[in-house]
Amino acid sequence: MTISIASVSSKSCTPQSTRRHWSLMTALTVWSERRALAQMGPSRLKDMGTSPIEDANEAARPFWDLPC
Repeated sequence: MTISIASVSSKSCTPQSTRRHWSLMTALTVWSERRALAQMGPSRLKDMGTSPIEDANEAARPFWDLPC
């Protein structure tokens, strides 16, 4: 396998396609977790220590709005 210099970032030695793959995996994971959060019942939300309003706001965020 050959990696051209143009496809490698100066900040890391990770090919750009791999970085995009991880970004996609992160976005899909966040999307999945937000969907699961939206389906949780009040007792599970109480166990987590969050309010239904906070959870509804988090679940409504778009998948590209990733946490920092």
